[in-house]
Amino acid sequence: MKRELINQIYKDLRALIAIPSLSSEEGAVIEAIKRMMQDLDFDEIKIDGMGNILGRVGSGKRIMAFDGHIDTVDVGNPKQWTFDPFTGKEDETHIFGRGASDQTGGFVSAMHAAALAKKMDLLNNWQVWVVGSVQEEDCDGLCWQYILNEGVLTPEFVVLTEPTSLRVYRGHRGRMEIRVSVDGISAHGSAPERGDNAIYKMAKIIDELDQLNGALKPDDFLGKGTLVVSEIFSTAPSRCAVADGCSISIDRRLTAGETADTAIGEIEALKGAERKVEMYRYNKPSYKGYVPDVPCYFPTWTIPENHGIVRAMETAHYKIQGQKPSTDKWTFSTNGVSIMGMKGIPCVGYGPGDEAEAHAPNEKIRKLDLVQAVETYMAFISELEEGTYV
Repeated sequence: MKRELINQIYKDLRALIAIPSLSSEEGAVIEAIKRMMQDLDFDEIKIDGMGNILGRVGSGKRIMAFDGHIDTVDVGNPKQWTFDPFTGKEDETHIFGRGASDQTGGFVSAMHAAALAKKMDLLNNWQVWVVGSVQEEDCDGLCWQYILNEGVLTPEFVVLTEPTSLRVYRGHRGRMEIRVSVDGISAHGSAPERGDNAIYKMAKIIDELDQLNGALKPDDFLGKGTLVVSEIFSTAPSRCAVADGCSISIDRRLTAGETADTAIGEIEALKGAERKVEMYRYNKPSYKGYVPDVPCYFPTWTIPENHGIVRAMETAHYKIQGQKPSTDKWTFSTNGVSIMGMKGIPCVGYGPGDEAEAHAPNEKIRKLDLVQAVETYMAFISELEEGTYV
C-alpha cells in the first residue's frame, strides 16, 4: 500500500477522534464521515432516519456490509488521561484518543478498504456497504434493529469491525440490564427498630446474587454467564431516617442457553425479601430525534467455526499475515446482538485494536493494525468474489 494512502488513513482517523461523538451526539462526526466518503468516491451515501450513515461501493446483486459504530463513551476521570483524548495524538507506533480502538479505527479501515476495492475493480458481483452506526455504546444493536426493521439495508452477512487484535471472532455472550427493587418502612433514624430497612433487605439479596454468579454454568465456547451488581439506589425521607426503598442494577452476561426469562426467573427464585425484578428499557432520542423504546436485552449469538464467512476471513488473514489467525470470541457485546442474535443474519468479527482499550483512559490503536485491517478486508472481499464461501 502506498505511503500516501497509509497517511490518509491515519489522518482520517485522527480527524474523527478530534470530534467528540457521545451516543446521541454524533451529528458532527456523521457529517465528517459523509465528506470523507464523498472524497473516496463512494457510489451512494445516505443517512437514515435514526442517524446511521451508510455508504455503498459496487452495484452487484449480492450485498455485504461492514459495520463500525462511531459513537464513543465519555472520557471518565480526565486526571487519568496523560493527553487530550480529542486531539488524535500520534507517534510512530500508535494513534491515541477516545474511540481509537473502540471503535472508530475499525470503521476507518473498512471505509478505506471498500473504496480501494472499488478502485481495484474487485466488486463485480457485490455491493459493499460501510455502515457508521450510532448509539451502540448506549444500546448495542439498536442501530441495526432500526436498519433492518425499517428496510434501510438487508445484507447477506455483516463484518463487525470491533477490536479483535486482528483475530477472527464468531460470537459472544449476550447481556441484559436488570433492576431489582424492594420496599421498606421508614422510621426516625434514632429508633430504627420501628421501621423496616430496605437497604438491609437488599443486602441479603445481594449476597445471594453473588452466590448465584458463582453457580452459573459455563459453555464450552462462550464460557460462563456472569452477574454483577453495578448500581445501588435508596430512598428515605431524610438522612436521619430508615430507608423505605432500595433498588439495584444488575449487568447480566448470558452464555449459550440463557435467556431473559431464565435470568429473571433465577433472581425471582432467590430467598429473602419480596422483590420486583424487571428489565430496563432504552428510550433516549437519537441526534436526529428518533425515539426508541426497546427492552435492554441483547441476545447471545455465535456462528459455526466452519461457516463460509469465517473461513473466508481466515483465508484473507492468512494471505496478508502469512499465518493462520486465532479464531475466538469477544468478551464484550457488539451490534451482532441484533444482526445475528435477533435477525439471524450471520456476522463475523475482525478489527484493528485491542478489546482491552475499550472504555479505558489513554486509549490507543496500533497504526500497523489499521493498515493490515484494510488489506485483510480487501482480501476478504476478493475471496468472496472469487470463491463459493457464502
